[in-house]
Amino acid sequence: MKTKLSPSHLGLWFSGPNVATAEIGKTIGYRVAILDIEHGTFDLDALDRFVPFLKALGYEVFAKVLGPTREAVQQALDFGADAVVIPHISGAEEARRVCGYAKLPPLGDRSLAGGRTTNFAYPADEWIAQQDRNTKCYPMIEDEHALAEVEAILDLPCVDGVFIGPTDLSIRRGRGIYKRQAGDWADIETVVKASRAAGKSWLFPAWSPEEQAFAIQHGAERVFIAMEQVALYRGLSAIWATANETLQSHSQQ
Repeated sequence: MKTKLSPSHLGLWFSGPNVATAEIGKTIGYRVAILDIEHGTFDLDALDRFVPFLKALGYEVFAKVLGPTREAVQQALDFGADAVVIPHISGAEEARRVCGYAKLPPLGDRSLAGGRTTNFAYPADEWIAQQDRNTKCYPMIEDEHALAEVEAILDLPCVDGVFIGPTDLSIRRGRGIYKRQAGDWADIETVVKASRAAGKSWLFPAWSPEEQAFAIQHGAERVFIAMEQVALYRGLSAIWATANETLQSHSQQ
């Protein structure tokens, strides 16, 4: 599936439930958020508050869940996330089981919970198909075995697309830290071609202009372009460098 990217498809990566970052991001123009529950500082109480807060601001919310488990997937969706991104999928068989937790029977094996997703009322039968259609599931391709079975993973009815994890994929493929080498691009292109053949979407963290251009040219559905902590580091570094240049210039007068 080739998507024409627009500014509304560019995402901000959250490491924690930072309200100010969300508000600043909205002011700048961000409308897509991914919550790194796996590596971040989110707990259940924070998710229960931060997910609806983001949605009230107008964000589309992706939850990169804690791991490939039923509880992690279902809780993120019950809090109101629009999509789950599932890390550490080892292959098609695990994807069949774990991604099934994102879809209700008969499509999958998600357990129905009342509350936010049902507007705090008992749902009608039509709600099942609506929920399966509107909440998306993206297993991560960040493992050599998952890469080898990416076509079979994309063929699963409970999978809406895939999320490329280039850093872990590079390490697990013996290339060390991800440096956008030839082997990295070859793996990424393998996933993109499989997604296109399956008619499904692919998502990508693209921190550099080179990666962003690739994502645009090859039809990524969502592209995450800024990581909260990295943006803070760069901003503070730039201010520090400017202030030191000023100090040096005045000390020479």
